[in-house]
Amino acid sequence: MKMENTPVTGKENKDELSPMLRALSQFYEALNSRDMELMSQNWLQGDEAAMDNPLGGIKRGWEEIRSVYERLFGSTSNYYFEFYDYTLHDAGELFYVVGRERGTFKTGDTVLEMRIRTSRIFRLINGQWRQVHHHGSIEEPELLASYQQAVLGRREADSEHHRRLS
Repeated sequence: MKMENTPVTGKENKDELSPMLRALSQFYEALNSRDMELMSQNWLQGDEAAMDNPLGGIKRGWEEIRSVYERLFGSTSNYYFEFYDYTLHDAGELFYVVGRERGTFKTGDTVLEMRIRTSRIFRLINGQWRQVHHHGSIEEPELLASYQQAVLGRREADSEHHRRLS
């Protein structure tokens, strides 16, 4: 297993990447450019897709996952994320990456330096790699609360916090 040190930002020359890294890069391109069409192409369009992240809790199926990205893409915030310090695991018609995301999230007077543990699973479907699972965790309780409040607002952030405790 080889630790990868070059961050994946979405700005990579896709022609120079392996098909697996191309799918990962496409995700970060879609995220950082707020491109819902590209994000939709990256994810499996079915009920098998699942995501567990700091903003939306557990979402099952593309429609629920899409709603999390729509909220983020529709916000007035500025943000940038990249994936680094990761390993890629090839399992034939599946591959997964385990690593970290870092970035900056800005809204109003709030500026957060983001640090998120992240794993993503992709499956080969009709010759294309599609993301089928994402899990992201923010270890620092203060950063998690600040991020949720900045994106979701106080009331919804408190509700999400209580859901995670139950």
